Amino acid sequence: MQIHPLQDFLVLLALAVVAVALLRRAHLPPVLGYLLAGVLAGPHGLGWIHESAALELLAEIGVVFLLFTIGLEFSLPQFLAMRRTVVGLGGAQVVLGTAAGTGIALLYGVSWEGAVVVGGALALSSTAIVVKQLADQLELQSRHGRTAVGILLFQDLAVVPFLVLIPILAGNGAGSMWWPILLALLKGVLALAVMFALGRYALRPLFREVTRTHSAELFTLTVLMVALAAAWITHELGLSLALGAFLAGLMLGETEFRHQIEADIRPFRDVLLGLFFITIGARLDIFQLPEIWPQVLALVGFLVLGKGLLVAALTRVAGNEAGVAVRTGMVLAQGGEFGFALLALAMKHELFDPATSQVVLTAVVVSMALTPFLVRYNGAFAKGLLHRSYLQRRTERQREVAEETHQLRDHIILCGYGRVGQNLAKFLRDEAQEYVALDLDPIRIRDARDAGERVFYGDATHRDLLEAAGLGRARALVVTFDDVNAALRILERVRGEHPDLPVLVRTRDDTYMEELSEAGATEVLPESLEASLMLATELLLTLGVPTGEVMRLLENARSSGYRQLRGLFTGAELDAGERVPAGGERLHTVLLPADAPSVGRRLAELGLEEQGVQVSAVRRGGIRGEEPTPNLELREGDALVLRGPSERLAWAEKRLLGG
Repeated sequence: MQIHPLQDFLVLLALAVVAVALLRRAHLPPVLGYLLAGVLAGPHGLGWIHESAALELLAEIGVVFLLFTIGLEFSLPQFLAMRRTVVGLGGAQVVLGTAAGTGIALLYGVSWEGAVVVGGALALSSTAIVVKQLADQLELQSRHGRTAVGILLFQDLAVVPFLVLIPILAGNGAGSMWWPILLALLKGVLALAVMFALGRYALRPLFREVTRTHSAELFTLTVLMVALAAAWITHELGLSLALGAFLAGLMLGETEFRHQIEADIRPFRDVLLGLFFITIGARLDIFQLPEIWPQVLALVGFLVLGKGLLVAALTRVAGNEAGVAVRTGMVLAQGGEFGFALLALAMKHELFDPATSQVVLTAVVVSMALTPFLVRYNGAFAKGLLHRSYLQRRTERQREVAEETHQLRDHIILCGYGRVGQNLAKFLRDEAQEYVALDLDPIRIRDARDAGERVFYGDATHRDLLEAAGLGRARALVVTFDDVNAALRILERVRGEHPDLPVLVRTRDDTYMEELSEAGATEVLPESLEASLMLATELLLTLGVPTGEVMRLLENARSSGYRQLRGLFTGAELDAGERVPAGGERLHTVLLPADAPSVGRRLAELGLEEQGVQVSAVRRGGIRGEEPTPNLELREGDALVLRGPSERLAWAEKRLLGG
């Protein structure tokens, strides 16, 4: 019986749902669940999913979207500044890694042609897993994160010469191998030129025209078209799909549409990337493990230890600190998805037998399964291994900060120097107010310090660094980045020694307002609610409302913890980028018919307040009354606007209508 591709797709989606749910509960990376689901349900396991060109394409598109979002994260100047890392460090890692892998394959009796392919496959790391995990841990812009991404970019480029070389090694290519490789490199240069030209002269005007339509649907369709078209262009030039997507993202990252593009592409990326990891796990034949496990363990050891040490050594030689080198080595100590493409093509040309392929394949999959743990704990391991040097560098940074700030009094400490932090600094400079900023982006810090600004590299969650920045003498502290966990750690450090210091915390919305306030934040400023207040201010002033009255309304809204703004009529869906916090307050309207048991009763008699539900307004006879008194007697036709958590609102509606 022929299996329809939709059946396999549904099985994959079901497995993805189960995998993510279980791994989230266990506080483990979902990638592990995807890989395990693929192993169990693949053709070598329970046989629930089968090899399908359609599924392979969907999975590959997931990697395309991942590289597209990576490109959005990197600015063009930043990418050009990384050229030494991409070409120099990445090139050295691929060459030496391939040589080491080739030597190991030769020791196992593989022919030299097949050994070169095995070496190339083992030299490549997993762009998909590494980048996603680094992004989830907010380490993509760290020094080891940028170094790892630079090496990964060269590895992706290096796949092309290997794909050209394999048919030649199999004896299917005529003449010298240098001309095809040179042709592939020329195609790569052409692809770069084409993408840069399109990005500069076509993409920005295109998206400006699209945004003028005010159609979210058209905007999303355009984003998908651009990402996939860029991937198709590089594929037609004989390069990888992912390279074109990365270049397109790099170009769009320079535009004002970057954040909206990233928000639109993220759902497609996450779903298809999950399918990609499942298809990777499905390649593993677990029934062969009893026969090949010694070779597999040896190869996994080479990937995790040998490759990790090689990357760490090269990173150190390139002039990076020992801690950065160790963390980069741990992050890249695995095989990668592009290695499977090399192995599949080599098998097609019979460069080695299926048993060898299964050993290499299994080792790569196992190393990829270990990667989430290696990436998650790279910092803890490096600090444990290099405890003394880490403490020394931290002490040196603290000394540098303390020396430059020891004369400051009543200054402001800015935790984070991104867009919000820099905008705050501009206002502080205008008022001749001193400030100190702490950030973790070395490029941003270098540029800011060159401009004469008092910005330092350092993690604001460390109490010693905050004290070095003059926490005890500061007038206020502001958390300018949207990272709730880091903000909570900063509050814990500050409140232990300085309970009276004003601390302002920026958040995206009101999801964690109570938690941050309880942790000691003086003010929590949700962007979405503050934007509503600013818009309301301008509108009321435009309508001629006196400035004093407008200021009173703003003060009431803020002093009440934005309570009157935090309830929403959510409807079928929210606006783009908007969300309602889990367990947060919502608004719901209940109309009272003549036979409702609540008609004729007072609000106080219904006990709604005791159950966490507030009647924020009552509309009667076309007139809306805000915050009705508990003694209000309800009548037929009243419309009650209820505020509270969704589950309590359902109870309150039953109470009003059903007794």
